[in-house]
Amino acid sequence: MSDYTVKIQPEKVEAINALKADFEGVDNFIFTDYRGLTVEQITELRSKLRETGASYKVVKNRFAKIALEELEKPEVGDMLVGPTAVVISGEEAGAAAKELFAFAKDAPVEIKGGIIGGDVFDNKEMEAYSKLPSKTELIAKLMGTMNAPVQNLVYILNAVPEKFVRTLKAYADSKED
Repeated sequence: MSDYTVKIQPEKVEAINALKADFEGVDNFIFTDYRGLTVEQITELRSKLRETGASYKVVKNRFAKIALEELEKPEVGDMLVGPTAVVISGEEAGAAAKELFAFAKDAPVEIKGGIIGGDVFDNKEMEAYSKLPSKTELIAKLMGTMNAPVQNLVYILNAVPEKFVRTLKAYADSKED
């Protein structure tokens, strides 16, 4: 048996390392097929995603697969088939998913699926995820729910002295007559 070694060209190693740097420390990825998008549409999508704290990067499938494997991310299967671009989102992937699906209504971009928090989602699951309220909205709703009983208690506690003062005033007015 002969020794078989694979030599990877330095520029390919650099490209994989650049992808690893982009993917490192991130748990949220959305994979898309960008076929049919014009340069202007891709630029517009990148701009909209940047507002949500995400980035949009066209990737070479093999390099992306190697980078994800080396970073011990879940296997994405056939999401890395055909022309692929990746939405790389930080902590709040919901906003990026909403923006992407809203953009997909008017443009020929196909969402293949994604990785959210280490879990693999297919297209339909990603669409359902995009319809969920964001973390900030959920916290606001929770705070509103927690605040309502306190507001009611304050109202009731203020109403008792006010009613007592009105009663005393009415009594004083009746004694003056």
